[in-house]
Amino acid sequence: MWMEAGRRGLATLAAVTTVLVLVVLIYVGSDELRNFDSALVGYAFGTVFAAAGLAYRSTLWVGRPPTWRYFSAGWRNFLSWRNFRRYSLLIPRAWWTDIFAQTFILRRSFARWVMHLSIFWGVIISLLITVPLTFGWFRFTFEEPDDYRVWFFGFSTVSFPLETVLSWVILHGLDFSAVLLLIGVGIAFWRRSTDAGLLATQSYSWDLLPLILLFAIAVTGLALTASSLLWEGQMYWFIALTHQVVVVVWLMMLPFGKFFHAIERPATIGVTLYQAVTEGHERDAEVRGDSTVPRAACASCGRALPSRQFITDLKGTLDDLGQRYELGGDRGVLQDYCPSCKRLLRGRAYFQEAGKRFV
Repeated sequence: MWMEAGRRGLATLAAVTTVLVLVVLIYVGSDELRNFDSALVGYAFGTVFAAAGLAYRSTLWVGRPPTWRYFSAGWRNFLSWRNFRRYSLLIPRAWWTDIFAQTFILRRSFARWVMHLSIFWGVIISLLITVPLTFGWFRFTFEEPDDYRVWFFGFSTVSFPLETVLSWVILHGLDFSAVLLLIGVGIAFWRRSTDAGLLATQSYSWDLLPLILLFAIAVTGLALTASSLLWEGQMYWFIALTHQVVVVVWLMMLPFGKFFHAIERPATIGVTLYQAVTEGHERDAEVRGDSTVPRAACASCGRALPSRQFITDLKGTLDDLGQRYELGGDRGVLQDYCPSCKRLLRGRAYFQEAGKRFV
């Protein structure tokens, strides 16, 4: 109980610190609020709330015994100069396969890969554009004869001419992100209306509502552009208000809904490094003929397991959680077996429970 209260206290401190840092950055980056657009205050509030919620939940998540064990091990391996020299390409490769290109999904289905990639980059691009503009960190000024100058935190950066392909792409960046979102959300809705497994397990609040909100964000965002370019500004105020409300609702759901897995996903890179390092140590010991560090193998069939350190840490994590899987006799614990042998052990146990006959 005291440990849980301590973790929650630390999480609250992280959330409060995040809010204070963001408020200071907004004040400084917007030149003491001179460049802060009061019409965007809803976006700013939603973003600050989302950041605080993400800091709170991330701190709780990292503080859990299973997460902390692998989180700390991943950082120890990452900060090791020996590991850096040996696995220098592993981290950038993992960032590409697991985060930026998400090629691990391509092995499952091309449609799922396009869906995940479209939603991921649609959200990332829109946030990279919207958040700095909302906080007043970025602003544009007109310069004679026909240039736009970009300012960041009050410092002049670059300028670009109007009426060019480059300026059109820059000024319509949010429209591109909206199209990406519509592609990804469209595929997601198609899968969730045709896949029997998804139909049986999905829920409205967890699976469908986030997609509905993303769809509404994309449509209302494109409607703002349509109102400006095609409808002579008609309904612009109403569309802008609707778009802001939908975005704020999505931002407030971000830390506590399905999309929190986007924050958890980079942790897999640390786990990948941890597995590679521990397996490498065992291979080195085997080459040296060091019998005190044998390779991890299944207690039944002898098939190779991830690594002995991985199995030891898994047992320690389960012990921290009060979960024991001792099989009795000289069979050890369930974690000493490979997935195939675990299935055989479960099948035999069910067979014994059923009176040595299958129902």
